[in-house]
Amino acid sequence: MRSSQILGLLLILAGVVLLWLRPAYTTKKNVLEIGDVKASVDEEQRIPKWVGGVAIGAGLVLIVGAARRQG
Repeated sequence: MRSSQILGLLLILAGVVLLWLRPAYTTKKNVLEIGDVKASVDEEQRIPKWVGGVAIGAGLVLIVGAARRQG
């Protein structure tokens, strides 16, 4: 198996995980700042589904492209 096929398989697996689990990340947003007083809010945001779809598509392109070059 060539490195591009392995990378394609890893991208497909990562895309499936992103679609299935929808992991989240946290961002900090400043909502109020008056002099020395600051107020901020932590917002939890989910990774969009399209990111998983793009990863799956890119993985498929790598696997198909490597298969065409081989044979």
